Amino acid sequence: MRFHVLTLFPQMIEQGLSESITGRALKQNIISLNTVNIRDFAHNKHNKVDDYTYGGGAGMLMQAEPVYQAVCSVMGQINKCNQGDLIDNSADDIADEHISYKNTAEEIKNYNARLIYVTPQGSVFNQQMAAEFAKCDDLIFLCGHYEGIDERVLEETVTDYVSIGDYVLTGGELPSMVMIDAISRLVPGVLHNDISAETESFHGNLLEYPQYSRPVEWHDKKVPEVLMSGNQKKIDAWRLEKSIERTKERRPDLYAGFKRLDKCREFLMKNKLLHIDMIELINRGCAEILFEADGEYLLRDMVSNVCFHTRPDEGGSKLIDLAPEDDTKPVDKYSSQHIPETVTDQITNGIVLHQQRYVELFTANGFNETVECRQAVYTNKEKLSVSGLYRPDGRPMPNGLIIRKLDADDIREAAPMYPGFDNPDYIIERIEAGAVYGAFFSDNTADDTINTLAGIIGIHEEGSIGMLYVKPEYRHRKLATALETYAFNRALENGWIPYGQIIVGNEASMRLQESMGLHFSKSSVYWMTKNNA
Repeated sequence: MRFHVLTLFPQMIEQGLSESITGRALKQNIISLNTVNIRDFAHNKHNKVDDYTYGGGAGMLMQAEPVYQAVCSVMGQINKCNQGDLIDNSADDIADEHISYKNTAEEIKNYNARLIYVTPQGSVFNQQMAAEFAKCDDLIFLCGHYEGIDERVLEETVTDYVSIGDYVLTGGELPSMVMIDAISRLVPGVLHNDISAETESFHGNLLEYPQYSRPVEWHDKKVPEVLMSGNQKKIDAWRLEKSIERTKERRPDLYAGFKRLDKCREFLMKNKLLHIDMIELINRGCAEILFEADGEYLLRDMVSNVCFHTRPDEGGSKLIDLAPEDDTKPVDKYSSQHIPETVTDQITNGIVLHQQRYVELFTANGFNETVECRQAVYTNKEKLSVSGLYRPDGRPMPNGLIIRKLDADDIREAAPMYPGFDNPDYIIERIEAGAVYGAFFSDNTADDTINTLAGIIGIHEEGSIGMLYVKPEYRHRKLATALETYAFNRALENGWIPYGQIIVGNEASMRLQESMGLHFSKSSVYWMTKNNA
């Protein structure tokens, strides 16, 4: 991830981000920071970038041309970087860049980049935005000053207008640093946790519970006894209770969102096996309700942007009621009914349908069915036994088997094992997120230990366990069972319900899940993608 900041005060940005977690990530080259002084592109004696506004009024305005040239310079640097050259942010090198682009904002998106203008007039920054921005290769932040920036250059270059709150600051530097900090935490490797930070959110619209450390008593205030009881079930219940209380008191807006999601979860629990994917989204704090009406729900995963739709009873979809009626077509067929574009436009990364009868409806509205699956759910709370499968301490079994999280060094060997349905780079992204595990056999030689990757398993973006693959020469050794056991136990350690989505017709996988005690949904779920996706 490369951050570029166009500013009048580059040292402010550099110093502000040089410490703590972002500073460490910069030193380790996990992220990079390129500060560009807009004054370097003001071709006048005093490097002046501001001027009076047409129409009069108080204050000065940043001129279009210096900003535009700074943007073009960064785009030239991004192009060089993509071709294998390192960014040189020296003033002389920047000033020598004279590149002009037509439809600049579209050119920026073509680089898998975004130009974010920091302004109180923008959409308010949130965790979902942070997750979306974290998927870009380059982010360009434009920091305004004075009365802002000439509208013409904004229209030509800006892809996103973003605010950090309903108040006015002296410039865009502090908001840029806030957003860079929030986004960088979601970049794989910045935080040292197993599943990166992709599930971080407000935990289903709840604020964090109170936390305590030693001593037990301080200023006559004692640590709540339940936290020292050792009863994790009671501790978790207490923390949830306090989170709800705190949210209701301090953030009634978030509490209202929590109550909506809690009502949705209660409804979905009536058919837990079929709706385990949607339930877990809510439990992990990753769900956003896009639509709800009379037992119909459309949720979006704020991490993967995959949507989930259900209407368990036989009633018709209320989504189509939002669309204007067409008297020229019959109304008794789904193929004649239309989902409004306001809904379909929000389904950017596919949708999972939980009733077969809606496949025709979505097919008629620009979607393709990609795969039919059954939900397989591990319903016990206790970890699976690892006896005879692998050692939980990470040491090799007598046969040399070790199961561990994959890292960047394993990508070359692991990636060919999972080509992916639509995106061949998907497993690389999951490995970088710390969400893929590998089974290795150690071959001790006189000089070194050679570890051979025999199989993999991973956790998909939306939370299901899958990607299971064992090389043919290592099959019939209970390796698939060992990998699934490892992944399930890791999920349980995180407080998740382990589940997978088994493609209908994959009998070998079905038998494996049954042997491990998983329960299947009676009906299928259907993955669909847009025709243009």
